[in-house]
Amino acid sequence: MKVAIITDSTAYIPEQQREKNHIHMVPLSVVFGDKAYQEEVDITTDEFYEKVKTIKQLPKTTQPSIGKINEKLGELSKEYDQAIFITLSSGISGTYQTVRTAQSMADNIEVYPFDSEISCMAQGFYVLEAARLSKEGKDAPTILQRLDEMKKSLRAYFMVDDLSHLHRGGRLNGAQALIGSMLQIKPILHFEDTIIVPFEKIRTEKKALKRIFQLFDEDASSGEPLRATIIHANREADANEIMQQLMEKYPHVDFELSYFGPVIGTHLGRRVFRDRWYKK
Repeated sequence: MKVAIITDSTAYIPEQQREKNHIHMVPLSVVFGDKAYQEEVDITTDEFYEKVKTIKQLPKTTQPSIGKINEKLGELSKEYDQAIFITLSSGISGTYQTVRTAQSMADNIEVYPFDSEISCMAQGFYVLEAARLSKEGKDAPTILQRLDEMKKSLRAYFMVDDLSHLHRGGRLNGAQALIGSMLQIKPILHFEDTIIVPFEKIRTEKKALKRIFQLFDEDASSGEPLRATIIHANREADANEIMQQLMEKYPHVDFELSYFGPVIGTHLGRRVFRDRWYKK
């Protein structure tokens, strides 16, 4: 069985890496006024952050249409027998449900939707692992079994500078956002049951980052092989400095730098950090 690996754009796997690993992508979009831009296609991350500097309110976002997904599956059915479609969390986007609908409509290809229950490079971890196993000739059920195993050890925590973006986009309830803003809290957030919820309430950015790295140390200090990523929103120099420090402290961990692209950046705003890892 030949298995296609598909993801949406919020995995933020660079185009060169997608091509190298035969990963197929369907983009989400950001909408400025009446003009929509497909992220990773019509607008780059750098272009997005430059553009939002000139406006007062962040844009809206839209998920891929059922037509776009069906079109992609139709193309792949000419070459593949099965397709695993790995989406961002179903709790923050309807993309997963749209793929489920497309699954029932697909001809000549077996479609397996996979809810990453997260986003960004943590979602990308699943995609890259699925692509590796597909190259080895594994079938879709075998690959999905491995992805479910990864979920047991995957951890992700993040800090945002302004909770209003998450509230406006419906990703954090009003009471949580209001209290956080009034008390000038920099809460550590994480995904729980597919949605974004506070993990701990911290008063300063410095303390919040320190706590995130303490959480990472709880797993990394065991010496077990880990794969981790530092994700930033328009703060590459700061993120790279942090990654270099962690690489020196944890030589047994495979680190990489990643980014929040336009769609996720819309909901988190600028000045965001996230740390994610899983046991290899």
